[in-house]
Amino acid sequence: MSSSHSSEQSSEKRPISSHKVIFLGDQSVGKTSIITRFLYGAFDTHYQATIGIDFVAKVITLDDGRMIKLQLWDTAGQERFRSLIPAYLRDTAACVVVFDLSSKESFNSVRSWVDQVRDEKGTNGGVEIVLVGNKADMADLRQVSNEEASALAEELGLKYFETSAKSGIDIDEIFTEIAKSIPEEDPVVGGSNTIKVTSGDELSNAAAKSQSCGC
Repeated sequence: MSSSHSSEQSSEKRPISSHKVIFLGDQSVGKTSIITRFLYGAFDTHYQATIGIDFVAKVITLDDGRMIKLQLWDTAGQERFRSLIPAYLRDTAACVVVFDLSSKESFNSVRSWVDQVRDEKGTNGGVEIVLVGNKADMADLRQVSNEEASALAEELGLKYFETSAKSGIDIDEIFTEIAKSIPEEDPVVGGSNTIKVTSGDELSNAAAKSQSCGC
């Protein structure tokens, strides 16, 4: 009985690998809203732009039992904050480039965001880049087709997701895909495909304070 209890304690203490994920994209495309939906299962209707760079963290448990702590870095999309981004790309495991499906302008910026990552990290710099078209719920206002976005993603060698932070469409899938793409550090067997928030994870200010959700 004691060995069983010991085994349970051992499984609870599986190593958690921590990895940095940075969100990039123009202002108002929904970067903060995607993160908020993933963390709390909620959507904040009050828009306030992110100022500087903030980060939060959440642990994902994959089917193979690996526990991946994703440090989610939320960046401001305004031009004046872009000079901060290269410093925060260091030690980044993955980048999520977000555009607004109802804004052709934000879609046209995708290539420059991807180029910025690759200029900093190199084409084969070990960074997973995921392209996300957000606001899929706004079908009547859509300016970018699935075919057009998918073609760009294929050209740039990216995985593509269409999401809605408002409705929650495919939000978890983005983060699960990122976690799966991270090379395995410690072979672990077992577990279930559940998503858990660690009790100590709190919103932290990285470069400047955020006015919170909506960016």
